[in-house]
Amino acid sequence: MQTSVLDTLTFDPGEIILYPGTPSPKDQLYRVREGLVRLQSVDDEGNALTLRFVRPGEFFGEEALSGTDRPYFAEAVTETKVDALAPGQLSPQELSSLVQGLVRALGQTYQTIQRISGQRLKNRIAAALLELARTPVAFTEKNGRVGVRATHDEIASAVGSVRETVTKVIGELTREGYIRSGYGKLVLENIKGLEQLSKEAA
Repeated sequence: MQTSVLDTLTFDPGEIILYPGTPSPKDQLYRVREGLVRLQSVDDEGNALTLRFVRPGEFFGEEALSGTDRPYFAEAVTETKVDALAPGQLSPQELSSLVQGLVRALGQTYQTIQRISGQRLKNRIAAALLELARTPVAFTEKNGRVGVRATHDEIASAVGSVRETVTKVIGELTREGYIRSGYGKLVLENIKGLEQLSKEAA
């Protein structure tokens, strides 16, 4: 039976899957099987910006189809398995899923630009926490509270800021009862409040 899957690769948390640059002939299209992948750009001063998270069933590395330069790093956030796909052997269903994924990714890009240009940092952090709560880095406590495993650096990358400033705002959100902060994790104490914050403009 013909399949588009050439290989299934496993990556540890923090491991780089793809680097910026021109795709090589060996580069393939990738689909996340398990875990979570972060697409992140880094400027000359080392400031990082998360472009989007790639969840199970979603694709990345589309530059292999067009030959255009890749402007981002693809990094495994959790222990992650990805399928390397042969573009020429994609089934009609896979092609449809790929197109739908590209449309969603474009919509996420528009939303990110809108947030960075039109929202305060506090609102952007609220939106980022809610998004992370829908990914494999989320967990649920015994009391039913949802949390996310993320460092202040990772939050800063997700909202286009720096760790020091993000730490101050996280402290503010904690004092106001929106979240509870722990080592390497944040618990969402007031999800409705965070949802309201995420929708507010500057």
